[in-house]
Amino acid sequence: MAYLARLLLSTGARVQEALKAEWSHISLERRLWVIPQTNSKSKKTRSVPLNDAAMAVLHELPTNGNGGYLFVGADGKSRLQWPGQVWCKYRRSQEVNLPDLRLHDLRHAYASTLAASGVSLYQIQHLLGHASPVMTQRYAHLVTDNLLEASNHAANAINQAMAANDG
Repeated sequence: MAYLARLLLSTGARVQEALKAEWSHISLERRLWVIPQTNSKSKKTRSVPLNDAAMAVLHELPTNGNGGYLFVGADGKSRLQWPGQVWCKYRRSQEVNLPDLRLHDLRHAYASTLAASGVSLYQIQHLLGHASPVMTQRYAHLVTDNLLEASNHAANAINQAMAANDG
């Protein structure tokens, strides 16, 4: 369960995209996950860049690139289905202790982190696979906060320069 959560948090993927992911969709060499149109909500093929954290998860997976699904059920071969009960138990465990955390919240955490780091809404839209920028707008306030902080840095530098000239 921890592997699934870490991959979602590292890529911003939708839960079903990760559960349906197969090793044939992953290029470790190119650090790219190609989500086929049959697995994406928008019904369009999309590419997800695999950052260092996502690569670490993939290298740790018990399925270890042996073909088939990334996340398998108890039989070790069939696709892991919706992990609702297991996730509920896991998130309430002492190890995690986040009883209200939904798997989909990890996607929002990824997007919020991008926005707060100054990544453009256009880039966030494409990383999340949003068909329309309207869905991405919910993160706009985080980008605006970042811009305000940057603007204040400029104002402070200007004020310091003006104060130096007055003295």
